[in-house]
Parts: sequence; structure tokens; C-alpha cells
Amino acid sequence: MRCEPRQVVITVGTQQAIELAVRVLLTTGDEVWVEDPGYPLTHAQLMLAGVRPRPVPVDEHGLDVDAGLQAAPRARAAFLTPSHQFPTGVPLSLARRLALLAWAREHDAFVVEDDYTSEFCYSGPPLASLQGLDQDGRVIYVGTLNKALFPGLRLGYAVVPEPLLPAFANARYLMDRQPPTLYQTVAGEFLRQGHFVAHIRRMRQLYREQRDALVEILTNRASERLTVVAPDQGMHLVTYFGDAVSDVEVESVALRAGIVVQAISRFYRGAAPRSGLMLGFSGFPRQRIIPAAARLAALDLGDGC
Repeated sequence: MRCEPRQVVITVGTQQAIELAVRVLLTTGDEVWVEDPGYPLTHAQLMLAGVRPRPVPVDEHGLDVDAGLQAAPRARAAFLTPSHQFPTGVPLSLARRLALLAWAREHDAFVVEDDYTSEFCYSGPPLASLQGLDQDGRVIYVGTLNKALFPGLRLGYAVVPEPLLPAFANARYLMDRQPPTLYQTVAGEFLRQGHFVAHIRRMRQLYREQRDALVEILTNRASERLTVVAPDQGMHLVTYFGDAVSDVEVESVALRAGIVVQAISRFYRGAAPRSGLMLGFSGFPRQRIIPAAARLAALDLGDGC
């Protein structure tokens, strides 16, 4: 990150930061790039604003910039989760990051970087943020403390290029002035006194153990039916089925067994959907993950599997 304190606009979370970006950057009818598959609430926000989201395929390197240029060369912005793509979990490669910034510079467009769960990196150094690589004031970086601390906190932020700051500050003021200043003061002290860094360090270790337990059970007991992808960051992982398996049906069967999973085929817009499940591992202790993963691996999924 490269910014001054005055560039940080406080929000109640990522969704409000994205809403600010939509209000300031876009007008009705503008085309924008969105990831395919991608985060459904961002897509819904864009549709509500009268903006035209253009799905751009995501592969093992993240959002395909060349495909975006073919699909919508006149797009005004790109909305993406480059650190831990939702839902696939893949990070945007450095080459794609540089290509995306070049596109924004050359086409007078903007990038809204939702740094989704980037704090939880389990191996090696994280890739440089798009905002940190940006030399032209084309990236609006949005994030939240709600996932890293607790959802009820309702504190997020947008890091805004200087030329856009007055418009963002005015739009923020007209929404609801600011989140409670008491919460901001407490969170600020928590950061200044070093507790946040210590908390993230503890959670990384805990979440890594929970991730590994989930991967081990599913790999040992269901590897013939699914492929488990262990992410290097984030708070969830994805398991993939063969094309003949309906992940929506598996989601339903799992729910009846008391296991909550999400079918990833629901997150596709234009690209051919893959069949798989999104499994969270951060919200449950290891002693609950192991039996739940064992029950999931043992499910009778009928003819679909």
C-alpha cells in the first residue's frame, strides 16, 4: 500500500465502499468488468445502479484481462478480488496485475480492488496490491475489519486516489456521515497498540490448522469423488466434482445432513460453470471441522456422484 492517512475513507464495510465507488465513478449504462465466477452482491449492486456488468472469465491466473478487452473494450471500471478470488481462491498473477493497470491507464478506466481476506496468507509473502503497484491513481482499494475481527464491528475503508477524494468524501457524508466514532477510536487504539498484528498472527496459525484438517479428511476419504484445492490464503477452500455431478444437489443433500456448503456453480454468469463446493474453515474449531468433514465425505450422493 502507498497512501497518506487522508486518503482513507471510513465505511461500514466493503459493500459500502463499493457503493461509494459506483456512485463516484459510474453513470447509468456504463459497462464494467466483473469476475466470472464472482461475488454475487457486487453484481447485484451494479445492476441496482443501472450499470452493465460484463462477466470476464477467471482461470488459474485470475481475471483474464485479454478476455475483458474482447468482451467490453469500453468498460469504465473493473471490480475484482485479486488477493483471494471469490469463490475460486486463486490470486491474480503479477503479469495480470500489470496488464490490468496498463488497461486502466490506457482506457481512462478505474480498478476497484476488493482485497478479500488478504490478511490471512499461509505461505510465502503476499503479492503486491494493485494499489501499491498503481502509478497513475487508477485503483480504489477497499477492505474491512469485519472479517478479521468480528462482523458486528461494521468498520471498513476505501483508499482513494487524491483527485477522487473530494467526491468520495462528499458522497460518504451524504450517506450516513460516518460509522460510530466510539468504534473507530477503539479500533484505532487496537491497531496502534499492536494488538491487531498479534491477533492476525494467531488467527493465521489457527486457520492454517483448520484448513489442513479439512483438506486431510476430504483427501483421505473422498479423493475418488472430489478434488480439494488448498488455498495459500483466505478463509475458505473449494472442492471440485466431475462434470456429471450437480453441486446444487450436493449442497441440498449436505444441508439435510446438517452441513452448510455453497455450490460454486451459482456464482457463474457467462462462463461454463464448474461443479464444486465452497467450504469455510475459519468459523469452526478443529474438533468440529473433523467430524463434519467426515460426514460430508461419507454422504450418499446418489446417481449424481
